[in-house]
Amino acid sequence: MSNLAIVNEIDYHGLAMDNFGSYVRSLRKATGLTLKQVEKEARVSNAYLSQIERSLRKPPHPDILKRLARVYQVTHRELLIAAGYLEEESQQIKRQQIENAFQHATTDPKFKQGTRLKGGRLSLDAKRFIVEMYEKMTGRKLLEGA
Repeated sequence: MSNLAIVNEIDYHGLAMDNFGSYVRSLRKATGLTLKQVEKEARVSNAYLSQIERSLRKPPHPDILKRLARVYQVTHRELLIAAGYLEEESQQIKRQQIENAFQHATTDPKFKQGTRLKGGRLSLDAKRFIVEMYEKMTGRKLLEGA
């Protein structure tokens, strides 16, 4: 029995590790490289790469992803998104729409009940809920398809 901790699909940076490992393996296979070849070109241990591909390790540091991107012939940004370090542009737009709508709802002088926060941070889902309640109570539509 090895001392290696086995991790089953832990969510890391918003992406299940299982998906990232499979994705990286598919990139390697698509380029026709072995783990040893990737190790040599990217200067990353083949044992470590194997653990990532089998979802036994979380996605690597962005610096390692940069080296892997070059070897796998994809953009660094693509690997950063897959690893959960960055959001896709559509997710960024959706997040900004919700933040703007939330700001509008909580600063509307005609809508005072329960919108003044005292400390603490709200999740994006909580903000979306407040905006949806604002929309129902006022009949205004702030979120279009977000």
